[in-house]
Amino acid sequence: MSQSERQCPLCLSTGAALFHTSTQKNLERDYHHCDTCDLVFVPPKFHLDPDDARERYLTHDNDPDNPDYRRFLSRLWDELRPRLPQGARGLDYGAGPGPALAAMIEEDGHSAALYDPLFHPDDTVLARTYDFITCTETVEHFATPRADFLRLNELLAPGAYLGIMTDILEDIRKFPDWYYHRDPTHLAFYTRRTLHWIANWLGLELEHPRPRVVLLHKRGRGD
Repeated sequence: MSQSERQCPLCLSTGAALFHTSTQKNLERDYHHCDTCDLVFVPPKFHLDPDDARERYLTHDNDPDNPDYRRFLSRLWDELRPRLPQGARGLDYGAGPGPALAAMIEEDGHSAALYDPLFHPDDTVLARTYDFITCTETVEHFATPRADFLRLNELLAPGAYLGIMTDILEDIRKFPDWYYHRDPTHLAFYTRRTLHWIANWLGLELEHPRPRVVLLHKRGRGD
């Protein structure tokens, strides 16, 4: 392994090691593990190019009117909504081709700007701060998680929440049989220790209110 392959894309430690190799048809790639922040990640040489990634995303059923998809997204929204002030300003980061969550947010009286590097590449929405940010089934797609989490933290106003929904790697020993790493667009996998590392690094308060749901809270100016 080269030094660049050993460098963790989250904490920048250079001690990452080969952890698992997939020989599955159409998904032959390596996974590395960082002992410092506990992130499991796919090295850059195995990442899809943007056109292939976009084609893969379009196979997902993200219809904003699909009741099953809305129920899935409500796992996060039901936890985040009670914590927000009336008329809060939000950002759906990684909204994808069918921004169902943004529709749900606006139906509940809040606003939701959209950002997605492939489907909603509007950089102007990254020039202001928000009362909350939703990031559903997105952080596992981060090719450069350190840069993305730094950006997300900068976009949070004092007192704001970052709501994340992703499948958490609860037992790293079970990774080889875990379904979540078999999607070729999934590049970063987080344990609870990884999420605590992120919270401590950025100075955010961490909550795990239910499976798959993570809330990170930036303290207000008076806290």
